[in-house]
Amino acid sequence: MAKAQPAVLEAAGIEVTITNPYKVMFPQAGHTKLDIAKYYLVVAEGALRGAADRPNVLVRYPNGVGGEFFYQKRAPDSRPPWLEVVTISFPSGRTASEVVPRDAAALAWMANLGCLELHPHPVRADDLDHPDELRVDLDPGPGVVWDDVRRVALVAREALEEYGLRGWPKTSGSRGMHINVRIERRWTFDQVRRAALALARDVERRAPALATSAWWKEERHGVFIDYNQNAKDRTVASAWSVRPTPDARVSMPLEWDEVADCDPTAFTLITAPKRFAERGDSAAGIDQAAGSLDKLLKLSEEQEAAGLGDAPWPPHYEKKPGEPPRVMPSRKKGARSSKPQGETREKSPAQTGARPGGRRQSKYPLIAVAKAKDKEDALAGLERWKARHPEAAKRLEVDDVLLDPMRGRYTTWTRIRVNLRHVPESERPAEEPPDPDYDPWEGWKPGGRSNIYPPGYRNAGKSRGSSAG
Repeated sequence: MAKAQPAVLEAAGIEVTITNPYKVMFPQAGHTKLDIAKYYLVVAEGALRGAADRPNVLVRYPNGVGGEFFYQKRAPDSRPPWLEVVTISFPSGRTASEVVPRDAAALAWMANLGCLELHPHPVRADDLDHPDELRVDLDPGPGVVWDDVRRVALVAREALEEYGLRGWPKTSGSRGMHINVRIERRWTFDQVRRAALALARDVERRAPALATSAWWKEERHGVFIDYNQNAKDRTVASAWSVRPTPDARVSMPLEWDEVADCDPTAFTLITAPKRFAERGDSAAGIDQAAGSLDKLLKLSEEQEAAGLGDAPWPPHYEKKPGEPPRVMPSRKKGARSSKPQGETREKSPAQTGARPGGRRQSKYPLIAVAKAKDKEDALAGLERWKARHPEAAKRLEVDDVLLDPMRGRYTTWTRIRVNLRHVPESERPAEEPPDPDYDPWEGWKPGGRSNIYPPGYRNAGKSRGSSAG
């Protein structure tokens, strides 16, 4: 069947072509690429408040929600002449020219590439070294209820106000919440991250049963306050972004008096335009509320004096002075284990919690049970593991199942591990090969267009300006 004729939208005095406009991007909800482009024109004022004048990573869903997606940092060569870019550098030392949306036309152009959500950096294009936004990312662990996320958000608000800052809350569009804090452009990325770490630890101190600042998933409970979202090169979905959920949820800015009772499922591509028309943008005043990090950085100094220095960075960042060992607690070097007298049967690492050879002793007995390209396949693998080991499965608590979204260079895949800490040592099943056992690099060949497209993407041989279809 022949493709539909392109649609043309006018925005900011510019005509933007939407190719294959009736391509379904949300199979369950039925929304098309044209629907997404029109949505961003309707809420452009709010969407641009979060994404405009900033370099943006393109997160492309060429085949819609449920299909393969990838992160594209480099702007296509065949972009229109009116679209602005800025060259940024990454911790790896590489550089890229990223898209800088300035108006609604840029949002429509991005939607045509299959970009559902907006992923801006926390800096402006005219000063790439000094962020003007501190981001508080509240990430609930497995089994954590929405009410706990809202409660932690209110604690974070209290902490921010105590340190002279105003937070602007929004739903993440998934299971969590974000609080954006506009700041003066006086501090480096490392300083902003350190302030975010101090805040995370303070929120954890105020609500220890609900919140955690622990970087390693095996040590977390409740709602994780992801301070590393403030490291250079990290981006999050901005306000009014459409998220890749089956019901096409939107990351919705809120008033603080809405947080205690809000329902994230109420904000979708269908309902958000009506809210925008009736109430406007709840974050409309954010640019007039830039605050100082001086008090949070003083708190950081006090925490360090009390023995709380830096915390782990993400794995691809260079080692930082004063950073603790960048290794999971379960893999830290420990005392040499010895076999109890009279024991004749060798136990597996999963059963004893020790590394092979006995040179390291794990803090937690973790085993990987599934590695899959798609989350659903990984969860199916977990259920098969539970069926093979029903007695161990019955002893697992909610936080013992670690679902890890693994972000590769361009796509994500899912790993599932289980913590056998609540299973008696004598009953712990031996570790098995993961089922499924996905290899994200299988068939990958370096070179060519590999810096733009993931393996197997159908447009890999075309120019960077190729449409998402």
